[in-house]
Amino acid sequence: MKQITRVALDTMRFEDIPRVVEIERESFRTPWPRDAYVHELTENRLAAYLVARAEGEIVGYAGMWVILDEAHVTTIAVDPAFRGQHIGERLLLALIDSALKRGARWMTLEVRKSNATAQTLYKKYDFREIGVRKGYYSDNREDAIVMWSGNLQEREYTQKLAKLRVDLEERGDA
Repeated sequence: MKQITRVALDTMRFEDIPRVVEIERESFRTPWPRDAYVHELTENRLAAYLVARAEGEIVGYAGMWVILDEAHVTTIAVDPAFRGQHIGERLLLALIDSALKRGARWMTLEVRKSNATAQTLYKKYDFREIGVRKGYYSDNREDAIVMWSGNLQEREYTQKLAKLRVDLEERGDA
């Protein structure tokens, strides 16, 4: 059985960008450039970015924009050596928590049609497919599936979120 890595989640800082860009390049065919992260952290007041640290080293990150009552997930990535340990799930849960604190009622995102692993995670958190953006990804013209959450503030959703959080903690990787 694979050793579960314990992670701590923190707000992304300027000095985290070089490591985030490394993971970005390992994770995506068309990675964001360093300057995009600099802009997000220094200029975009709508943005919230997090990092996951294992023994002080960044092993994953996630980000979103919150505009009025909608949160848009911009990115989630985990170092390939640390995948399969629910770090991406921890990051998604933290984004949801942050979105709620900022008053968001809904979350949305785009995911590659071929990324079944990510789609499974999003569906677990009640994101539903509501459309397709044809040829969305510039590297290969792959379609993006557009997904939306239910109402994050509804009692039913907050109860489900609490159960998912407990399940994650009981596995010992929270």
